[in-house]
Amino acid sequence: MSGDPSKKNAYGTTTSDTSFRKTWDRAEYAAKAEVRETKIKEEGKARYEAKLEGRKYIPRVSTPPDAKETESRAQRLDVSSNVGKTTLVPAGAATGKRGRGAGFYCADCDLTFKDNLQFVDHLNSRQHLQNTGQSGEVKRATLEEVRERLEWLKRKREEEREREEKRRKRNEKRRKTKDGVGVKEEVVEGNGIIC
Repeated sequence: MSGDPSKKNAYGTTTSDTSFRKTWDRAEYAAKAEVRETKIKEEGKARYEAKLEGRKYIPRVSTPPDAKETESRAQRLDVSSNVGKTTLVPAGAATGKRGRGAGFYCADCDLTFKDNLQFVDHLNSRQHLQNTGQSGEVKRATLEEVRERLEWLKRKREEEREREEKRRKRNEKRRKTKDGVGVKEEVVEGNGIIC
């Protein structure tokens, strides 16, 4: 049943037995195959190098293009704020980890944890980092950034010392006053010192 190219069908196109089949672009698929082969070779090389170094090869997970590097927390975790407080929890809320219930709640992942150790482990987990848009990779600090950080810490420590010194002097003055009026110290000749 070979079709005559001069015959036309109802749609006005020429008919043939294989006109409905997809035509393949060989160059496109050859390029895709070459890319795949180079990827396989690179992975094999990485596996071999890892084996020589005596470590396990773990393939890198692809990260979304808009993921940011993992950052340290801006504020301290406040796990002790609810100690001794009584809260009302709906009856169905305490079943499983999903949803808001009694305990520590992660709004990004919609999970509730019964103790602070589980909560902290969750905050550092890959699942939480992905839900917050972080890649899980930590940026390596440069020498200049480390120096700047050390200088900042040094300045901060000096400021704290100065504040503490001012506070100590203020408290000393308060102890020496009587009813808010400073008590004058009497200076005695010799001051009891034997020379």
